Amino acid sequence: MKIELENVKPAQIEARSFEIITEELGDVSLIPGTEPIVKRCIHTSADFDYAQNLCFSEHAVEKALEAIRDGASIVTDTQMGRAGINKKKLLKYGGSVHCFMADEDVAVKAKEDGTTRAVASMDKAASMGERFIFAVGNAPTALVRLYELIREGKLDPHLVIGVPVGFVNVVQSKELIMEAGVPYIVARGRKGGSNIAACIVNAMLYMMEK
Repeated sequence: MKIELENVKPAQIEARSFEIITEELGDVSLIPGTEPIVKRCIHTSADFDYAQNLCFSEHAVEKALEAIRDGASIVTDTQMGRAGINKKKLLKYGGSVHCFMADEDVAVKAKEDGTTRAVASMDKAASMGERFIFAVGNAPTALVRLYELIREGKLDPHLVIGVPVGFVNVVQSKELIMEAGVPYIVARGRKGGSNIAACIVNAMLYMMEK
């Protein structure tokens, strides 16, 4: 069998990838203003289900872009998510990226409370008295704790990106965030991951440059 490769220069690979994504989406209707985010999730995962399962609260993207422009920082639930976010672009607006999972005080609190480090990380974020963007791609327990902290009036996030991947309490935790009364971007169902959480943040950072 003869295999024919596209003649694409290295610098053009990403642009060509997005052309293919747009072609294959065809007549699929995306919410105006969310297209770059949906397409970048597809680009990251090669999974067109994100055209259907990404849910956005009203004006979530606009509110997040405004928060980033005003210097908002981001809290992730994994070092992988933190590593994937373009920190240099975020720093241009005065923001930084935090992951507290490896912090000693978080480990101690999680052990004392008999809970996960992800839960203790969300508690630490709440104790800082800042408004954050939360990018959760791994731990449903982090989303559940965010829901509780929001309902208790201890947190008022600019945005919650809820895209943990998996099977146990993943679907339910995402549904909770959609009922929390805060701006959200959620990948409904089981799909997601730290790479998806990071790419959603990056998509918004790239949107700000256009």
